[in-house]
Amino acid sequence: MNKKLLTFKYVLADFVAAAISWGLFYGYRKVYVEKFPIEKIHLGNDDTFFLGLSVIPLFWLGLYYFTGEYRNLLRKSRLQELAYTFKLVLVGSVILFFILILDDYITSYKNYYTSFFTLFSFQFVLTYLPRLVITSSTIRKIRRGEFYFKTLIIGAQEKAVGLIKELSHKPKSSGNKFIGFVPLEPQEKYPLEEYLPKLGDSLEDINKIVQAHGVDEVIISLDYQEKDKLEKVISRLELLHTRTLMQPDLYDILTGYVQTTSLYSIPLLEVTHELMPPWQENVKRFLDVVLSVFAIILLIPVYLGIAITIKINSKGPIFYSHTRIGRFGNPFTIYKFRSMVVDAEKDGPQLSNHEDNRITNVGRFLRKTRLDEIPQFYNVIIGNMSLVGPRPERQFFIDQIVERAPHYYHLLRVRPGITSLGQVKYGYAENVDQMIERLRYDIIYIENMSLYVDFKIMIYTTKTIFEASGK
Repeated sequence: MNKKLLTFKYVLADFVAAAISWGLFYGYRKVYVEKFPIEKIHLGNDDTFFLGLSVIPLFWLGLYYFTGEYRNLLRKSRLQELAYTFKLVLVGSVILFFILILDDYITSYKNYYTSFFTLFSFQFVLTYLPRLVITSSTIRKIRRGEFYFKTLIIGAQEKAVGLIKELSHKPKSSGNKFIGFVPLEPQEKYPLEEYLPKLGDSLEDINKIVQAHGVDEVIISLDYQEKDKLEKVISRLELLHTRTLMQPDLYDILTGYVQTTSLYSIPLLEVTHELMPPWQENVKRFLDVVLSVFAIILLIPVYLGIAITIKINSKGPIFYSHTRIGRFGNPFTIYKFRSMVVDAEKDGPQLSNHEDNRITNVGRFLRKTRLDEIPQFYNVIIGNMSLVGPRPERQFFIDQIVERAPHYYHLLRVRPGITSLGQVKYGYAENVDQMIERLRYDIIYIENMSLYVDFKIMIYTTKTIFEASGK
């Protein structure tokens, strides 16, 4: 299963469709609206035509990308393809109408309606038909078993056995290649062992199993008496970048957004890891990169001033770096201006407090204004962090937090940020108790993520910087 090749096919088909659509629409405008004789139309000398031919397809590809059209291509249905294509082509046509057509030459207002309808029709038909062919081909290959998804079962009791039996009797493949199961707790014999191999002794092994076997999808299949362990199961799966499904008749509760799906008439609930609509998530990432590049350029004098001040004030390097835990539990190196003396943690990881004598005089000012964090714009650009998101922690403290607050794993569903709601509302934590208290603000942010909320947090952060009121 080559996902990159499939994506390339979609992108190429969309690009060609947009180019042909523009060419046909341009000819329609010349002949039927501007009344040019066909013999007088010389496209080879028309700069406007070729400018549109190079720009318009990129506009459409950008629209499809930012709205998440090129995600999960292997699990698209033909009806879903039809609805999404119709909606996006309608939106894109409206945008192009106001940019390119509204101030164009017309003989009557009827030309506006016919031009818009023609633009929409060309773009929709030429875009949808190739997509329909590609989607249908993909579905056929999945049903024949040529494309498949390595699937892991969470659970090992009778309900899981029933799921496997039902799927095995279907005439066509669901695309799920079951590689094994993970029980919730160790026991001598599992009903599911007659059908699938056991890949781990308990849920504690789930991360290693998924990575070792390249698991694409996880299906939670728990008996009624196991439903009290659902929260623990979902918390564990937060760290996995896999598609997660579960049988809905078992539970009446679910964390996060839920979508109903099915494997050949077997109803399942999909636990999605998408906390924002795809278009907002893509715009957020775009703004992260653009604003970070702009900030680094704009703050060059500030960087130089802080660097000189740190060197004058205390011995040691200008920057401080160490390992933090990012999205899906992946470690990365974070960068900050040094605000403490050298070897401040020679006795092991320690949280600071307002009376901490390890903090330098300059460091105290940097922390109050949050200026010690600005080297992290580099982390944002390379994709480790976002401008707004829960502050990343060290594994040493995460291990202590999850013992008392397992829902901390929810924070690892998103990129950590330079600033956060917890940072704005609470500030730096001085001990694990305060970290857990600050956690509730970050959970609120996770459950209400949007570009609007991000902008509000950035405004509050700017206010904290200028007032030097950070804790």
